[in-house]
Amino acid sequence: MNRCPLVAMTHPWVWFGSGLSIGRVDVSEPASISTGIAGRYASAVFDLAKDDNGLKALETDINALSGALDDSADLNALIASPIYGRDEQAGAISALAKKMKLSPTVGNTLTLMAQKRRLFVLPQLLVALREKLAEENGEVTADVTSAKALTKVQSDKLAKTLKAQVGKTVMINATVDESLIGGLVVKVGSKMIDTSIRSKLSALQNTMKEVG
Repeated sequence: MNRCPLVAMTHPWVWFGSGLSIGRVDVSEPASISTGIAGRYASAVFDLAKDDNGLKALETDINALSGALDDSADLNALIASPIYGRDEQAGAISALAKKMKLSPTVGNTLTLMAQKRRLFVLPQLLVALREKLAEENGEVTADVTSAKALTKVQSDKLAKTLKAQVGKTVMINATVDESLIGGLVVKVGSKMIDTSIRSKLSALQNTMKEVG
């Protein structure tokens, strides 16, 4: 039986799969609601950071948290699993914020989100904050999903191509989805550009169904 090390930092008696009775909460909110919640927190965090001349620190925090979400199954379980109570989440995320040396603004916000049972929107919060930073810098963020990790050359070339289309400096937020098989899925604002083989296969399958 595995114990979550993030939670164990402050609550060593909490175990995955134990019979301990902990308050449950439904975190299966519709995506639009999650995005709305994240947007409100993002606006508050961004304004506080800007007032304190802390936008550079905010960018550092965003990158650190994004990396942690990519690398840590325990962190993903902590923010999404309903088995943790408010105090367990708040204690663990507060300890993590100190360990990662996050700014007080971000650290306090994460603790508040835990107390409000809103930590599950952390991924959307990071996306919203990236967009606000990009807008502040006269940039736009392109969410790029590829079958394999982009090289720096590929990323720079894509950013240059997108800049020519949108007229602004483009920051690439890259993720990998091996199910794409090949190609890219690029989203800039509300515009979606899908050149993946998977999308082409899906379109072909739909066409074949219509013919049949």
